[in-house]
Amino acid sequence: MAVDPRTPVVVGVGQFTERIDEPGYRGMSAVALATEAAGAALTDTGADVASVADAIDVVVGLRQFEISGPMPAPLGKSTNYPRSVMRRLGADPARVILEPVGGQGPQKVVTEFAAAIAAGEIDAVMVIGSEAGSTAKSFAGRDDKPDFTERADGQLEDRGHQIFSFIDEYTVTHGLTGAPVQYGLLDNARRARLGLGVGEYRHAMAELFAPMSKVAAKNPFSSSPVERSVQEIETVTDENRMICDPYPRLLVARDTVNQGAATVLMSVEAARKLVIPEEKWVYLHGHSDLVEQALLDRADLGAAPASVLAAQEALRVAGIGVDDIATFDLYSCFPFPVFVICEALGLAPDDPRGLTLTGGLPYFGGPGNSYSLHGIAETVGRMRENPGRFGFVGANGGIASKYSVGIYSTEPAEWRRSRSADLSARVADLPKVPVTKIVDGTGTIETYSVRYDWPARTGIIVGRLDADGSRFMATTEDPALVSLMSDADPLGAAITVRSTESGNRAVLS
Repeated sequence: MAVDPRTPVVVGVGQFTERIDEPGYRGMSAVALATEAAGAALTDTGADVASVADAIDVVVGLRQFEISGPMPAPLGKSTNYPRSVMRRLGADPARVILEPVGGQGPQKVVTEFAAAIAAGEIDAVMVIGSEAGSTAKSFAGRDDKPDFTERADGQLEDRGHQIFSFIDEYTVTHGLTGAPVQYGLLDNARRARLGLGVGEYRHAMAELFAPMSKVAAKNPFSSSPVERSVQEIETVTDENRMICDPYPRLLVARDTVNQGAATVLMSVEAARKLVIPEEKWVYLHGHSDLVEQALLDRADLGAAPASVLAAQEALRVAGIGVDDIATFDLYSCFPFPVFVICEALGLAPDDPRGLTLTGGLPYFGGPGNSYSLHGIAETVGRMRENPGRFGFVGANGGIASKYSVGIYSTEPAEWRRSRSADLSARVADLPKVPVTKIVDGTGTIETYSVRYDWPARTGIIVGRLDADGSRFMATTEDPALVSLMSDADPLGAAITVRSTESGNRAVLS
């Protein structure tokens, strides 16, 4: 099939992982890790590396944890991450960008710049991402820390971290700092909707994730290539300690990793000019990029309608059904986002196609905002091995706040537009729950989490006021209530709440 010369194609992908417990460990910076991955992506094109690097118009960098909000970089950082990487590769692109926070970012920017290529605005783009969190943790408190500080002058379009699009002063005051507690609220709300007990739901989560660990055990880029059983994942032990209810450690994304990934995307015209073999070309058949309502506005905290619509829209754009998909890589920071897409597409946890190509964030590794760049790399490789098949990448960001999907295949297909903006507007117009921020009265627990990662075990509550049904947040260190939340099932429990200068406090009624 002949396609328009402006049709975008993925022509190169690369990954790199450094483990601190293996021979040859170098303690590489985020820039160095991304450079290894970017170099691998350039080599993967099968063309002259220097020529491909020189042809890249735009480089998009995905933010590391240390530049994803108002937090320090303990080992130092580059002033211009994308340029630091490209200069190590001997290239000087016209435009570099630092993308905001969000695990949907890799697929979102691939879609964004695929559209720019199709419109004739640019010819080639590289997306890079990396994390050196394992090295940062290893050197914490040591006197022999490496210094990753570097200055890279030149143009940089910094889109800002935008982390406060996911959180605000009210949610932070009530303990929603960090992903485990945030997703704990969502999974427990989903459990409430399904009417499952604590043990039943933990077993279901373990059944969902155990097959992922089998994939991770065979992936050479995994941070933790160890196969885990259902029983091992669901059983709380000293090693598999509780982090935030309902998650023991083996159900939580592994963010202390040293990983990098990159992909190169360009027009068919540019690929031909650079003599990149057509067997390297992978087309983006379907795509979507949707935004959810703010967390506390959502009518059902155990659902994610934007994610569901994103999955359905990408399939519609591709002109295929779920049965036509050969591979999936679903963002798996915690079970909730995977459950949502499985329900939307009618996938069973033991679907023979599998739900991940990497091995999942708790086992392969969760390199911050760049995980799905690894998912794209794995999908592109699998599509090349199986020409004409379709691979689905689902990328989740924030507190199930944004969802981006890409459907890939070697089968030629011209660029198609999606209805993502209209669908996001439809989600924004869904009914909202009123929120009362300052509470003195009685209510019930709608959903909850427990923070085992704080000095004092603390319950985090989203509740409904008896007086008017409005939603509120509260925390608790009340022994009776914390015991109920930790050791039994507090969903629907009656509580009494009082306001303080540092937030609402709850006790059992």
